[in-house]
Amino acid sequence: MKLRNNGNLLAVFAFTFWGLLPLYFSLLSSADVFEILAVRIIFSVPIMLLAMHFMAATHTPIKTLLADKKSLFLCFLAGLCGLISLWAFTEASSRGDVLAASLGYFINPLCSIALAVAILGERLSWAKKTAVVLAVLGISYQVYSYGELPWLSLIMAGAFAVYGLIKKYIKFDSFMSITIEVILLMPLALIYMGWLYFSGESDFFSTTSAQQLLYIGMAPAVLAPMILFSFAVDRASLSSIGLTQYIEPSLQFLIAVLIFGEVFDQVKLISFGFIWLGLVFCILEATKVIKSKKRVLN
Repeated sequence: MKLRNNGNLLAVFAFTFWGLLPLYFSLLSSADVFEILAVRIIFSVPIMLLAMHFMAATHTPIKTLLADKKSLFLCFLAGLCGLISLWAFTEASSRGDVLAASLGYFINPLCSIALAVAILGERLSWAKKTAVVLAVLGISYQVYSYGELPWLSLIMAGAFAVYGLIKKYIKFDSFMSITIEVILLMPLALIYMGWLYFSGESDFFSTTSAQQLLYIGMAPAVLAPMILFSFAVDRASLSSIGLTQYIEPSLQFLIAVLIFGEVFDQVKLISFGFIWLGLVFCILEATKVIKSKKRVLN
């Protein structure tokens, strides 16, 4: 079986790449976060266009794309939400707070659940209700102990959950949607880079060639897992892919504690513990659903 046809394996690779991204971001720890994101967007456009060509992705006529103004607008909104989430992730990773990034992605499924109830009117199972309550308790304990909300984690999780919700209403396929998102955001990125260049505040234009390559490498580093994930969604059930998503924050957690030596104190242990316990309930429920579907198919 070809790799690109194995949805579950593709999802594992995608979330593994995402989980390892803090290691790459640490190489640009002194760079301006907004400049990192701007360069990433600019170089993402040619990469996505080449990927669409060589991977034989669905080619929708330009006229058809331009006619669907609603989907184009939603692509722009989705791109902004994805950019906000990536900003929070990059900010956390570059300033040595990978635990915040890990917490954000552990919270993300629970934010998606909350949006599904509030916007889509979905009903929660007992496992999901329990997970949401435990997550609220975990975050509340952290707020009580530290005296502040884990803003980066919440922004990262909330923005990415909204990104996923918006994508449900876009009529283009996921691959085309990602391409349009970066194309629509590119003018903003070019304006920002132009302002930095003419004001003499750009690190990208004044740094070494090696550092510039690290900036440019951000584009494929972020896009590679997104492309793999887009193929995975088309080739595997969302329930099975949903179980693999915890690879990402788990890897980030291990990187934060074992490689970067971030402090994992008692407060974070209890806070993460509440959230982990809730996710265990969700995983057990999802596993049960997958097994029951297999029995029906057999």
